[in-house]
Amino acid sequence: MTTPQTLADIALPAVPLTVEGASVLHQMMRFRWSAWRGEPEKTRSEILKEAAGLLTGTPNSAVYSLLGHKGDLLFLHFRNDFAELSAAQRDFARLRLSDFLEPTTSYLSMIELGLYESTSKVYGDLAARGIQPHSDEWNREIEATLDRQRLAMKPRLWPEIPSARYLCFYPMDRRRGEQVNWYTEPMGERARMMHEHGMIGRRYAGDVRQIITASIGFDDWEWGVDLFAENPLVFKKLIYEMRFDQVSALYALFGTFYVGLRVNSLDETLSA
Repeated sequence: MTTPQTLADIALPAVPLTVEGASVLHQMMRFRWSAWRGEPEKTRSEILKEAAGLLTGTPNSAVYSLLGHKGDLLFLHFRNDFAELSAAQRDFARLRLSDFLEPTTSYLSMIELGLYESTSKVYGDLAARGIQPHSDEWNREIEATLDRQRLAMKPRLWPEIPSARYLCFYPMDRRRGEQVNWYTEPMGERARMMHEHGMIGRRYAGDVRQIITASIGFDDWEWGVDLFAENPLVFKKLIYEMRFDQVSALYALFGTFYVGLRVNSLDETLSA
């Protein structure tokens, strides 16, 4: 006779549930100023008019003027999928303006919302009912949960690029070192730390818009973070405060930061 399994007998998956939305591409470019200045004013005007026409007629693409030496312009694209991102990349590459642009780097990802709190509850409920992880019944129940979350979170999964004046973008990883390793922490502990981490961000909700994108399997880091605000000082305050919570202090690794101002007029930004 088989002994019924208890909840403790079932090894629950370690991976939290997520829902994904828009595909995102960041393109960081250096501008060839010397070549640009060598073009007649009429030619420059025609090139800028062509580029402005594409930007105006392309929803969910934006350009930012970068500060510092890491590049001059950042092109940001939100699309439905990677195929549309590829088309957007080709469209911008066909512009005559692209002859004056040199890529410095890029970043590919898609909007992700982590469901740590929901995951623990759903996994626990399914296990308590004796449903084995990764079985057909388990997978159906998980997909139904994800469908409900996708519907409830649709505006956050498929947003317009915020119109704020300033952008701060950076990639990040979770630490996998010898002393501390995010991926070996139990689900409940990770959920607790992420909740505390998220509470800090909520205090800044009126001053900054944050969009998290996942890049595991797509790019060199695990996540990308876009912050949009009217005052860049909020980037410093928010990120500094987050350095002190457990998630960031122990487990966060940060990549290169890019800060720029949204370009409303290419004529003004690229005036020779």
